[in-house]
Order: sequence, then structure tokens, then C-alpha cells
Amino acid sequence: MTFEEVRKSLDGVWVTDGLDDSQSVSNAYTSDLLSDVMGNAPDDSVLVTIQNHLNTIAVCTLAGIKIVAVCHDRDVPQDMKDAAEREGVAILRTPYDQFSASCRLSELCGGAR
Repeated sequence: MTFEEVRKSLDGVWVTDGLDDSQSVSNAYTSDLLSDVMGNAPDDSVLVTIQNHLNTIAVCTLAGIKIVAVCHDRDVPQDMKDAAEREGVAILRTPYDQFSASCRLSELCGGAR
């Protein structure tokens, strides 16, 4: 799924600049526990979470996550945005909760695996 397909599916707004919407991801992972994300999220993923702080980007970098989908339209602090742009991680704000966002991405991926 391309970055643009993810954005449309989640009715999202990009927070980070300089994105190439034709990039793609092949997985999604939902968790608000960053240690769980580090240990279990597959590479090449979208992370669905409410965690909107700098440590989220550090975990994404370690786990090979390309997009953070911040749920409930939570604000993204400037330090998180800056770190994401430095590390090449896209941040997307979505109005959906984690469950709804996960269901939408599951449909986009062709169902649960």
C-alpha cells in the first residue's frame, strides 16, 4: 500500500514534510506500548498509536517503521516532527481511534494475517 493509500484510508493529514506519496509499506501494527512495538512490529510498517512523543520516532527507527499514524487527531509536538523528518519517518494524524484505524488498514492490506 502506498503512503497515499494509507493517508486516504485513514482520512489523515501528513504532519511531516518532504514525503514521497508513492513510497509503500506492506504491514501495519497497532500498539501504544513502545517496548511491544520494538519487539513485535514487522519492518516496513505503519504504526497505529496514540503515542505522540519523541520516543515513538526512536522506536520506529529501530523497528523499521515508515509511518506513524497518530490517532484521535492528537497534536504532534515539534520535537517529534523534527526527529521524524531527520529519520525519514512519516507522521500522519487521523481522526480515528486505534481500532477503527486498524480495521481500515486491514481492509487495505487484504484482511488480517
